Amino acid sequence: MSIPSLMRCVPTPDIAGADHLEIQQQNVPVCGPSQVLIKVAAAGINRPDILQRDGLYPAPKGHSLILGLEVAGEIVQVGDDVKELAIGQLVCALVNGGGYGEYCVAERGCVLPVPTGLNLVEAASLPETVFTVWHNVFERARLKSGDWFLVHGGSSGIGITAIQMAKAFGAKVIATAGSVEKCDACKRLGADEAINYKQQDFVQETKTITQGRGVNVILDMVGGDYIEKNFVAAGVEGVIVQIAFLGGAKANVNFMRLMMKRLTLTGSTLRARDEPTKTGIAQNVLEHIWPLIEAGTIKPQIDRVFKFDEIKKAHQHMEQGNHIGKIILDFC
Repeated sequence: MSIPSLMRCVPTPDIAGADHLEIQQQNVPVCGPSQVLIKVAAAGINRPDILQRDGLYPAPKGHSLILGLEVAGEIVQVGDDVKELAIGQLVCALVNGGGYGEYCVAERGCVLPVPTGLNLVEAASLPETVFTVWHNVFERARLKSGDWFLVHGGSSGIGITAIQMAKAFGAKVIATAGSVEKCDACKRLGADEAINYKQQDFVQETKTITQGRGVNVILDMVGGDYIEKNFVAAGVEGVIVQIAFLGGAKANVNFMRLMMKRLTLTGSTLRARDEPTKTGIAQNVLEHIWPLIEAGTIKPQIDRVFKFDEIKKAHQHMEQGNHIGKIILDFC
């Protein structure tokens, strides 16, 4: 396949807001010794893209300033040190940037084969959420069969992935969401209970559901006053994992509960982790999650697909917050 010298892409704008996103032309990147170059067929849109667009989540030093953290497509170039991947292979990948481009480089350790039975749009919805949930819920919080698991934002890309993965490993799942429609979607995906946080107190509801014991693991992307509420909702020896602060990164919290319940409060960001760490996550995902996807136990949930030229509409759709599942850019 002939690789052009120029490509269309969406770099981080100088001014915040979806209206300032522009498709520009830049040079096609060249992969390094441990990288591959992917001709992008589809890319996932994620909340960190919105933050980076608005100047709140800069790309790691030395990485692409083009937006986008996950892609699917065809390998068109491989680095000199890459032996396990080949030109022409259909793959999906977690990347540190560059996903909103017609061509994107990816570190070989973060590249996975497209699961059997999935198309490239579906595959593009997987890396960011699956890697995030696996690392935080299973490696950090060590969720196990029989545990009660509470996930906030259950209808988001992270939420729908967390529900399905937790159920696949035998956990009992409670999801919070902001509408009846979203709660119904959470239950269709396997949540045992769904709490409409706009109409119900999730702390009280969680206590009732667990017969006063509280939950074993909480995955939270809200922060703010949820930090204190999570301490109350958690059971003894519970683990709370923080992966974002959509409601604010500061809170007034009674930490006595942390001691009295012997809670663990942890958190992580994936993008800044070194490549060996992400390679290890990728191998665990390939071993434990890819077979479940190929068996249909875990299914990609696509809310809406936008053409690449509709990038502004795609970001506006995410900001409106009505989506259930992933939002995808289609480059084909």
